[in-house]
Amino acid sequence: MTTAPVICFGQQPCGFFPRRFLVAKIQTARRLHQEIGGEIVFFCHDSDHDPRETQTILRHRKTNKSAQLNFAFKNRIQRKFSPLYLKQIAAGWQDKTTLQLPNYLCHSLINVFKKVSATTIADFCLEMYRGMGLLENIRVVRSSDPGVRRAACDVAEFFVDVPHEGEIVRARFANETLTLHEGGDSFVTLPRVAFHKDQISPTRDSRLRWMQSVVHCTHYIAGAGEKAYLRPEETPEINFVNRDEVDRPDEAWTEIGA
Repeated sequence: MTTAPVICFGQQPCGFFPRRFLVAKIQTARRLHQEIGGEIVFFCHDSDHDPRETQTILRHRKTNKSAQLNFAFKNRIQRKFSPLYLKQIAAGWQDKTTLQLPNYLCHSLINVFKKVSATTIADFCLEMYRGMGLLENIRVVRSSDPGVRRAACDVAEFFVDVPHEGEIVRARFANETLTLHEGGDSFVTLPRVAFHKDQISPTRDSRLRWMQSVVHCTHYIAGAGEKAYLRPEETPEINFVNRDEVDRPDEAWTEIGA
């Protein structure tokens, strides 16, 4: 019995216009798909909580100077500690940002941006990527999906989504303790509470095996940074493929389609 290839790439939502390295992963996956068939899966790690992940670097159309934009978050707790799938966008951010975009983008992309109606950071990014035509014929698997979490294997290293100061935050669980990283050597210890599997998401180092237990991919498109921490020996069934090289990888992709 033969199994159709499953070509997977993983990434956090990475800017309201996606970073160029994500588009390079998509292009690599599409090229491989043309060669071997099967399906393409985007493992969207929207459980991550780092607000720096959605920084969006655009270049001025006249001066070519770069500008770093990001979402405005509802409050400080959400910005620092809530997972991306729960971080809410501050009122008025989309309208204010729309006024800035003509300095950096063509009208077709601005129109895509204006049509997005999502209220959370992760949903907004995914709607943008779809509106840009980047996710056509790609199945999206989200790490925030309770069904995905329940189906995933157990891992020793993980985070837990728990209540804190009226919000849901992503706390690291280690040594029977839940903690939030304030920055530097500063940590906040949270009260121990009961939690279930559908509140758990993996750490960077446990993410691949956790993802694979659900996606069952045959090929994985690895980014330049991922190669430093991936553990291929844990998933010998996966063929690892380097993503295409791309210039200015951290800057935003500002074209339609991939």
